[in-house]
Amino acid sequence: MRRHVLAAAFGLACSFGAAQAQQAQEPISLRGMGSFHVGGKLVEISGRPVKDVVFTPGGTPARVDPNGTYQTGQMYVQYFLPQNEKGSVPLLLWHGGGMTGVNYETTPDGRQGWLEFFLRKGWSVYNSDAVERGRSGWAMYPDVIPGEPLFLTTANPFERFRIGAGGGYDADPAKRKYLPGSQFPAEGYDNFVKQIVPRWTSTDQMIIDAYIAEVDKVCPCVISFHSQSGQFGFKVAQARPDKVKALIAVEPAGIGDPAKAAALKDIPVLMVFGDYIEQDARWPTIRKTATDFGDKITAAGGSVDVVNLPAVGITGNSHMLMMDKNNLAVAQLIQDWLAKKGLTK
Repeated sequence: MRRHVLAAAFGLACSFGAAQAQQAQEPISLRGMGSFHVGGKLVEISGRPVKDVVFTPGGTPARVDPNGTYQTGQMYVQYFLPQNEKGSVPLLLWHGGGMTGVNYETTPDGRQGWLEFFLRKGWSVYNSDAVERGRSGWAMYPDVIPGEPLFLTTANPFERFRIGAGGGYDADPAKRKYLPGSQFPAEGYDNFVKQIVPRWTSTDQMIIDAYIAEVDKVCPCVISFHSQSGQFGFKVAQARPDKVKALIAVEPAGIGDPAKAAALKDIPVLMVFGDYIEQDARWPTIRKTATDFGDKITAAGGSVDVVNLPAVGITGNSHMLMMDKNNLAVAQLIQDWLAKKGLTK
């Protein structure tokens, strides 16, 4: 496995300048856009009490019987198809834990997100909300989903996502202590935490099943996945190796099945890691787990490139690379890698 790959190897243009600004102003021409739900199953629930519910203040009570058949485990996907398509296959964007596909839309401080960037580069982009997130909707718990949802405080991501120093969060934005040189947009932090949604630790297989259903519907494709979706991206590719043409693992917090690493030998993999990892309590181990898995893919005959962004001159990145101020530089690195792999027209 090639580690610390030089930016020059991907032909990375580190300066966007006027050309990038001009591109951002050009109209986007689409041949189509839309959305769909995919995956899921029917579940029967019984033994629940019937209730009389007033849905509107002052309204007439309605009898609600919660027993019966429910649709659960479905996933929402939104897609944009460019008129001048330059990606050889569609690009699927999968978000991390406690998040939704909004991660890839406009950044929390109002800049261009990765969805628009790759669409402008000519990729057909499919952006999803994983099972039990966002527009995919919840299922009843504990009847369908075991356990209870987990919720994050506004302070939680500040240190855990390598945005600020330990103990550096303050309710007063002016008093927050960001990591030196941090590229996370400080003015967007309070807006960012509005994106956080509840998550479960017991829905992994439901999510994998829905992602497989998306791959079966849309692919062949490239999959770009972040954080919690690390295990989903690798495991879905192991389940459908003939339908995945490349994997982009953006700070993957999980891996595939090491015993099935050979299933990925014909799928090029790019792993991207941001800054401040060495000084974090958890991320050195998380990164090593991911790169060790990459070594198994390589040993099985596969191709894995690992980019630690500071090693190629892209510094200050938090865990939320797609939101950082230099998010388009990271996206351009990915774009150049995809072009090198022959996946652009």
